[in-house]
Amino acid sequence: MRCPYCQHGDSKVVDSRPAEEGTSIRRRRECTACGRRFTTYEQVEVVPMTVKKKGGGIEVFDRNKILNGLIKSCEKRPVSLEAMEAVADDIEATLQSKMVKQITSEEIGEMILDRLKDLDEVAYVRFASVYRRFQDIDSFMSELEALQKQKH
Repeated sequence: MRCPYCQHGDSKVVDSRPAEEGTSIRRRRECTACGRRFTTYEQVEVVPMTVKKKGGGIEVFDRNKILNGLIKSCEKRPVSLEAMEAVADDIEATLQSKMVKQITSEEIGEMILDRLKDLDEVAYVRFASVYRRFQDIDSFMSELEALQKQKH
């Protein structure tokens, strides 16, 4: 790390501690040339992710869209906000760990459905009915039958 005072290219770390609720590390450094101290912050580099929509458009990934979809699906169901936030966090973490720059909205939708299946079956059917755009009662019934088969 270059010293901000003398521009020397070497310094030593004197103290390190978590900052900003553990999302970064605050480091006190001392220049090996002039002896002056300065502070640096280290953060994990997050790969910016975009979502390719069904219509071909591209937008920046937004965790809140996942959470809003979950809230609508779980409305008047015995699912806590904490459980829904945990699902949204899990999906976001899974996507970040893949280190991809772009994902399709279909992949995100399938991830949501996969987690809703275990969380609440009614919420799963609600989300599936919007996500899969059921055109008639037969397509709705086939989804229910598939869910019933997986249950047994």
